[in-house]
This record gives sequence, structure tokens and C-alpha cells, in this order.
Amino acid sequence: MVQQKTTRPVQFEIVEPARKTLFAWLERRGGTLNDFVFPSRNDYMGHMSTRQYARLVREWIVGVGLHAEDYGTHSLQRTKASIIYKATGNLRAVQILLGHAKIESTVRYLGVDVEDALELAERTEV
Repeated sequence: MVQQKTTRPVQFEIVEPARKTLFAWLERRGGTLNDFVFPSRNDYMGHMSTRQYARLVREWIVGVGLHAEDYGTHSLQRTKASIIYKATGNLRAVQILLGHAKIESTVRYLGVDVEDALELAERTEV
């Protein structure tokens, strides 16, 4: 995948249950592995719009009984990055995963502050 703002490649993991579901979906809808997983409603050769994706995410969130205004497509990405950072303290890894060119962008994106740095320092024995 290519990060839209920076046009840098971004790697991400698709866990096994999601991978199986994606393959089942591709088989059911037809097409090849080179096609978009979620094609456009208007142009089958194109991909689903970000607006349509946002609508689907909203439907899923409401469907499981959550408040749609508390969640969104971007908050899902930020949550994964935040979880990885909190678990590892590895800003560089999160930077690579997000496709940020500068570590400062990742720091701003995650909202890392002095308290976070001190907490990581306290957890690290030397």
C-alpha cells in the first residue's frame, strides 16, 4: 500500500482470520488477486471511494451498538499505531508502519509527550 500524502510505501499485517475472510470474499465476488478488494460502486475497475469506506465503517460501528461519532476510519489507524507504540516504545517502528518521512510527524501523530518518555525510561532496566 502507498501512503497517500507522502506516496511512500506502507506495510501492514493482515492477520490470518482476516486473510481467510478476504480470500473468501474475493472468491465469492469473482475477479483476480490483482483487482481491488473493494471495487467502486460506479467504476468496477476502480477502488471504493474513501467516502464510501467511511459510510461502511459508520454502519459497522452502529451495527455493533457503538456511537458512530466516537469512531472513524482515521481513529482505527491511530489506535493500532498507539497500541504498537505503547507496547514497544519503538517510535521508529511506528514511523515506518505509518509511512511518515520524519520522526517528528510520528511524535505529533501519536501525541507523545515528556510523560510518555519518562514512563518508558522507568520501565527500562539498565
